[in-house]
This record gives sequence, structure tokens and C-alpha cells, in this order.
Amino acid sequence: MAVSPYATPVERAWYYVFRAICALVFLFLVAPILVIIPLSFNAEPYFTYPMPDLSIRWYEEFFTSERWQTALKNSAIVACSTTVLATTLGTLAALGLARANFPMRALVMGILISPMIVPVVITAVGMYFFYAMVGLSNSYTGLILAHTALATPFVVITVTATLTSFDHTLTRAGAGLGGTPAQVFFKVVLPLILPGVISGALFAFVTSWDEVVVVLFLASPDLRTLPKQMFSGIREMISPTITAAATLLIVLSVLLLTSVELLRRRSERLRGLRKG
Repeated sequence: MAVSPYATPVERAWYYVFRAICALVFLFLVAPILVIIPLSFNAEPYFTYPMPDLSIRWYEEFFTSERWQTALKNSAIVACSTTVLATTLGTLAALGLARANFPMRALVMGILISPMIVPVVITAVGMYFFYAMVGLSNSYTGLILAHTALATPFVVITVTATLTSFDHTLTRAGAGLGGTPAQVFFKVVLPLILPGVISGALFAFVTSWDEVVVVLFLASPDLRTLPKQMFSGIREMISPTITAAATLLIVLSVLLLTSVELLRRRSERLRGLRKG
């Protein structure tokens, strides 16, 4: 938004000062990323500036090393499974909470989003003792269920936000035309709330993909996800391959966030068309 032509000199000065402050804060936040990405192309096995030469040897090691590829595979399995479960459960929960006659809606919503509020270390410790009693420690199943509990609140929030502008008379119209509840959901409700569902699924995927604290408590030494492998590499043996893995994670995060923003804009356009 441009400065108003009727603004006073003080208001004009604050307009530019405020944007300069925002730019400096943004630069401070992204500076670690701007430092890591060039280091991933360093030809030397040291974290040094200036770099003597450029090389993609660390990316080659990432894609050819069995240790890194196993960690990548484990992360993909856990994240994809978590995304499916969290999206399904979160969407169903949001649809239930959107009903006008749902009892104790605020209490139920507070319980559902509590994993976002409680420190993840406390959650990890509680899950560790509970899983030890039921025999789910050191397993894919236990890790997927734990990540699902952490990721589901993001789906609930995004789908609930989409449902605030949903016209529930459409479901009654679909039922009045002879559609079963499943047909009404898949042909009427789901296409309209799909941007929110996909956004929630992307957030669920990122939550599981980047999570490391719960993995440290629940996963066995053989069950290493990509963040755990990076964390262990920093503690045991610092290798520039970590910078290559971090760069790839940064690129993936940027792509996913861009997708979320495009879906948000599409949802706003659809909301504007429905209001019109």
C-alpha cells in the first residue's frame, strides 16, 4: 500500500522507517538460510568463507549414501502416512465442529489443538512413557501415530476456517435431491472445502517431515528420519552433507508454503464468488 498523498511529513517518514525496520527484521531471520545455502556448494569439507571452489559433491553424497537415503525413505514413509491420517481425522473433526448443535464446541476445540500449545518436549516424554507401556516404542506405527497427534490440529484449524463461509443449505439441497451422505460429502462439500483440506494436509506433511524431538524419544537407533540424521550428524560427525540436506529441506518448505498461499488465494476467490 502506497503512502497517502495527504500524509504529513512525519507520517511519510514513519512509512519509510517502518518498512526499513521490517526489511531488517526479515534479513535477520533469513540470514542463516542465506549462509547455509552457499556452503552446500563448498568444495572443501569445512564450513569456511570464502569458499576456495564450488562443487556438488555433497549433493552427490546425499543421494548416493545409504545412510542418508534410508533416513530420507523413513521420513517419506512417516510423513506421507501421517498426512493421510491427520487429514482424514482433522477434516472429520472440523466437519463435526461446524455443526450448529455440537455440544461443548469450545472445549473440544481446545482439546484438539492442545498439541500445538503444549511444549513438544512434554508431549514427547508423555508419549514415551505411554508407548513403553503399550509396546509401541521403536516402531513405525508409534511414530506415525505420534506425528498424527501433532499434525491433526493444523488440519482442524485450516478446514474449520474454510467451513466458516460454507453454505450448509447446499448439503440439505443435495440430500433433498436423493443423495446419500457420502455422495453429498464427495460431490458437494469436499469440492468446496478442498483448498482448506489441501492446505491442512501440506501443514501436516511439513509438521511430520521437520519434527525431531518426538523422534529422538520414540524412534530406535535404526529408525532414523532425515531431521534425526541431521541432528545426529551435528553431534557425532559434522559433514557438509548436512548443508546439502538442509538446502533441499529449505527448497521443499518454500514450495509447500507457496502452494499454501496459492490455495489460500483460490479459497478467497471462491468465497468472493459465493458471496457475490
